[in-house]
Amino acid sequence: MEFQDEMRYTKDIIDQELDNLFKDQKGYQDRIFESIRYSLLSGGKRLRPILMLKVCQMFCDNYLKFIPYALAIEMIHTYSLIHDDLPAMDNDDFRRGKLTNHKVFGEALAILAGDGLLNLAFETMSNFALKDSETIEEYRRHLWAINEIAKFSGVFGMIGGQVVDLLSNEIHMDRDVLKFMYECKTSALIQACTVSGAILGGGSELDVERMKKFGLYLGLAYQIRDDILDIHEDKEIDKVTYLTFNELDKAKEEINRLSNKAIEILNYYDSNKVNFLKALTHKLINRTY
Repeated sequence: MEFQDEMRYTKDIIDQELDNLFKDQKGYQDRIFESIRYSLLSGGKRLRPILMLKVCQMFCDNYLKFIPYALAIEMIHTYSLIHDDLPAMDNDDFRRGKLTNHKVFGEALAILAGDGLLNLAFETMSNFALKDSETIEEYRRHLWAINEIAKFSGVFGMIGGQVVDLLSNEIHMDRDVLKFMYECKTSALIQACTVSGAILGGGSELDVERMKKFGLYLGLAYQIRDDILDIHEDKEIDKVTYLTFNELDKAKEEINRLSNKAIEILNYYDSNKVNFLKALTHKLINRTY
């Protein structure tokens, strides 16, 4: 299957499963189902859940059985976007060409929708773990994957990076602080995908460690590419980015360096198992939007 066809095929599966969430749910809390679906089905690229599933496929042919984890990761990502857009955070009016959640449903319900998505993510994973595990080793891997996703999305990962970003005007932002912020805010959730995929697929501890580094390098390259794409908007608001400390050519060199390190890790594996991930890496670091 060609790369674009494989992307579309996997995305369609994820979209269909996401659409099924709350589809037939009825209750006095209907409004929160509506709020959650508004953001969850707003046309995202599904890069993170796709990444999780395709890493899992490296180690396991029956990778699609782990789609509950892919859905959970997309829920965590969506909750973070809903909260990021709030007036107390980035105060954004639009997301993916649509009004942000709080602009449609109000701040209180937007907060609860984000909370609900985060909680539902862990309900989804733990429920699948309880039903799927037949051996102690399977239980261990499920718990291991859930624990890693929790760490990478929590105060030592994504949330920690968001805190530094939120306080960036109050603290001294040097190269080290910026790198920490990028590793946490951007790379961490990508690492949650690569690490959990390796764990659930049956990878060894060495495989998991390799995929953790792959996610780190890919996430940093992805963020620096974002900085290049947003260079004019960021200058207008004096936002501190990689380009605050480095020239444009240096930023492009760093993207190439990081992406090469990511590819080097994939080269440890059978080329047939990593061709998709190599193509995805190339696509992400060379995107123009």
